[in-house]
Amino acid sequence: MTADLIFLCTIVVALLAGYPVALTLGGVSILFGLAAAALGLFDLTLFNALPSRIFGIMSNSVLIAIPLFVFMGLVLERSRIAADMLRAASQLFGSSRSGMTVSVTFVGMLMAASTGIVGASVVTLGLLALPPLLRSGVSPALAGGSIAAAGTLGQIIPPSIVLIVLGDQMSNAWQKMQMDAGNFSADAVSVADLFAGALIPGLMLFALYVIYQIVVTRNKGTAPQDNEADASISVFHALLPPLLLILAVLGSILAGVATPSEAASVGAVGALLLAAGKLDRTSFKSVLAESVNLISMIFMIIIGASIFALVFRGLGGEDTVNRLLSDLPGGTYGALLIAMLVIFLLGFVLEFLEITFAVVPLIAPVLLAMPMPDGSPMSPVWLGVLIALNLQTSFLTPPFGLSLFYLRSVAPDSLSTMTLYRGIVPFVILQLVAVFLVALFPALATFLPDFLLSR
Repeated sequence: MTADLIFLCTIVVALLAGYPVALTLGGVSILFGLAAAALGLFDLTLFNALPSRIFGIMSNSVLIAIPLFVFMGLVLERSRIAADMLRAASQLFGSSRSGMTVSVTFVGMLMAASTGIVGASVVTLGLLALPPLLRSGVSPALAGGSIAAAGTLGQIIPPSIVLIVLGDQMSNAWQKMQMDAGNFSADAVSVADLFAGALIPGLMLFALYVIYQIVVTRNKGTAPQDNEADASISVFHALLPPLLLILAVLGSILAGVATPSEAASVGAVGALLLAAGKLDRTSFKSVLAESVNLISMIFMIIIGASIFALVFRGLGGEDTVNRLLSDLPGGTYGALLIAMLVIFLLGFVLEFLEITFAVVPLIAPVLLAMPMPDGSPMSPVWLGVLIALNLQTSFLTPPFGLSLFYLRSVAPDSLSTMTLYRGIVPFVILQLVAVFLVALFPALATFLPDFLLSR
């Protein structure tokens, strides 16, 4: 086994052992680089590039959107706006069990488009929707699976943190592939392109969830509803402000009026306006503290992954990955299938950030350099959306699915862990169906970006 593969296996073992992700990626990489240099297998002068790489990360204008979207999501979650949306959606979709499960998914979609934070969405939906779902007779497996799946919609429906970091990685991969091919004036791939490309697949996945829920709960009777003096006013006041915020943030990005970072700042201010009077001083301090913790964790992982990529390339890992994917049977689609399978399997044991920063930079340039069967170049937006849909399964697949942990922390004892695992199986299958449909019909991901570009 070559040094690069030994290094990769060492990283995977350390992560599986439970060591902190950011420290593992950065610390093990530096230690392995020093050991490999002593054996004449690594050039230590490559470490001279670390300060500039870290400075580049911290000054990356695209990544500035992450802190702002994290703050926006936590403000909306703590201000009880999600609770109002759930009550309004329950009135909107009726008192049947189908209506209740669809309401959960609908609110999950709105929270996805306004917060993009899985933890906040799953915990909020679990606290608000799980007890009434169980009381109404919805099976514990379906109730738990619906909430966990609805909470993960925030990773494919823009704006989302996954799409921001993945868009940055795909842009780097696209530029590297073009430069390796001798094209030094290639068109850039922006986060806005990935937002546009993920919108239709994200709505399609929402529709698949709803269709499944309606089919399995049809003719199951009615469920108790909270009485409101004026339902129409309740629905109007609960749903209109978040919808306007979504249109302001996402619409400005897709229309090219604002960059993701600028739109995120608008969203943060808008969230504060919506939360006016609903957040006390203590709650606001809590939002700020949790925002700092999440943002610090994300950027430490990004820095650690950058060190990992530097050492892995210095050991010749990029050439190894290139040979492995290029020699697979089936050409481009064969390599794509294996890459998607690897990402799916890694999702059982790794988080999306680890996969995005440790795996995507290695496989994306190789895949983008492969021509499609008709001879056309592979679309970076299409590949990015496929990876994003695939990464979404990592939130639901045991044993380390984050959505499962979040829901387990607020679920009653009547919803056992094994029941929750059974409940998420259909939704993981639906996510894989969405991956297959986008792979089969690339226009699902490329139509909207191409349309916006042609305007």
